[in-house]
Amino acid sequence: MRRPLGYASFVLAVIALLAGSAITARQPDVGTIAGTPLWLVVSKSLLALGISFGAYGLYALLLRFLTQRTPDKRRQHDLRNVLRLLFIAAVLIAVLGIITDQWVGVLFSLGVVGFAVTFALQQPLFSLIGWIYIMVKRPYQVGDRVAIEGTKGDVVSVDFLVTTVWEINGELVTSNQPSGRIVTLPNSVVLSSHVYNYSWEGFPYVWNELPIQVAYETELDFARELMVEEADAFLGDEMADHIAEYRERLAETPVELEVRDRPAVNIVQKESWVELRLRYLVHPRRGQRVRNELYERILERMNDEPERVKFPVSRNR
Repeated sequence: MRRPLGYASFVLAVIALLAGSAITARQPDVGTIAGTPLWLVVSKSLLALGISFGAYGLYALLLRFLTQRTPDKRRQHDLRNVLRLLFIAAVLIAVLGIITDQWVGVLFSLGVVGFAVTFALQQPLFSLIGWIYIMVKRPYQVGDRVAIEGTKGDVVSVDFLVTTVWEINGELVTSNQPSGRIVTLPNSVVLSSHVYNYSWEGFPYVWNELPIQVAYETELDFARELMVEEADAFLGDEMADHIAEYRERLAETPVELEVRDRPAVNIVQKESWVELRLRYLVHPRRGQRVRNELYERILERMNDEPERVKFPVSRNR
């Protein structure tokens, strides 16, 4: 938001407030509207307009000041929403107070109206409560990859009532690739549904598995070692660093868990083959690229050893 816009709003606010005050002081007899003196209607309108322009100018300058000192785009998004809500509420109360000249009555009326709105607009109210919960508890924030009520994707915005997600997978594509669709979810879903966060701020990594099927005639020890070697050469050191972070997080909880700091292979017996599942740590947005790279490296190595690694379907290699 540009600084000149905030200054321009302040200038318009001063002009409107001065004009409204001048009309109130002179009280010219220029007729009535519905029994109300026209000068009173005009002066109150100008004062309300001045308050609105002044609040917008203050909002623009304050937001610019705070966002310049907040380099994190996620924090900037949250800060913008909180400031917007506070200024809207303040302007609403100020304008109603000016129009009615009953400040205590306005606050009381807002309380009564709010009580009635609670019954008339339950779903939007729950969504607003959900937004407050998201701001306080941080189940997710802008930029996180999440899964909520069957929708999986990257959060692009969290407004007062809805969360907007850039979808991955869905009905159009697979393999954790963007579908190009935008999904809008009411914030109230966080109060009643499971929220899966794949890239939360404390530890933005997940474990992936790459399954490869081999025949029972395969030398399993050799095949497992081959897969571990390729994975370790590709991302072993990076994984070890992230596991160190994970262990620090884990130490802050009562959970006792043994975590390997290098890639590993688990064996699953199937009816007609043996499945070797390579387990490794990766950032969720790099998951498919890493999987493709690992598969190509491992398959190339296995094809170089046709006597030691055999596949379920026999073919010339």
